[in-house]
Amino acid sequence: MDNIKLIINFLGQLLPAINITLIVSLSSIVLGSLLGLLLAATRLSESIVLRLLAGVYVSVIRATPAIIMIFVVYYGMPMVFNGWFHTNIDGWNRMYFVIIALTVLFSAPVSEIMRSAYESIAKGQMEAGLMVGMTPFQTFYRIILPQAFVVALPNFANSVVNLLKEGALTFTIGVVDMVAKAQMIVANNSGGFAWQTYCALALIYWVISLAIDKGLSLVEKSYQAKRKTIAV
Repeated sequence: MDNIKLIINFLGQLLPAINITLIVSLSSIVLGSLLGLLLAATRLSESIVLRLLAGVYVSVIRATPAIIMIFVVYYGMPMVFNGWFHTNIDGWNRMYFVIIALTVLFSAPVSEIMRSAYESIAKGQMEAGLMVGMTPFQTFYRIILPQAFVVALPNFANSVVNLLKEGALTFTIGVVDMVAKAQMIVANNSGGFAWQTYCALALIYWVISLAIDKGLSLVEKSYQAKRKTIAV
């Protein structure tokens, strides 16, 4: 009973830092999705050079652990900006470096999800749309995209949850998110109540992950129901 009270108490101390976690995650998801879309389009282009470059990028990024990417961006970007652009970015908020690192990490798997979803749609549907008088954009937007969206959504949800977990490494460069706050609580208690503190932290991450999973699942079901209604 005492442990439950302690966990509830630590939940109240950790939740104020949730805004940093959500800002980092949401920013990385939006920017990473846009970059992933560009990469997917590049992988599907007719240019062999562009396809090769995008393939190498995706392969390297997917093989890079999140903590290494965060350190590479955090220590490498100031060197690049100072050496190439003669600009000092050491004063940037450290959260920006984490967002950039996670954006790069998120873009690689998302690009593959988008590419595979697009390729799962029969090519004949594009031809059918053009035959009935639609433009290539109208055919893509009205016929291809809705079907690819449904195909991609489950894997996209998994990638979002993975990003949320990778974002837990934000504290490694001094950003005070929920994980950093948990470490502070343990340190302030001289190492005591660590189990209760991290149980509270795990509970928050579990609730966020569950909300993401259920939310995207509802979007998928709603979209499929809408498509069926339109088809009827």
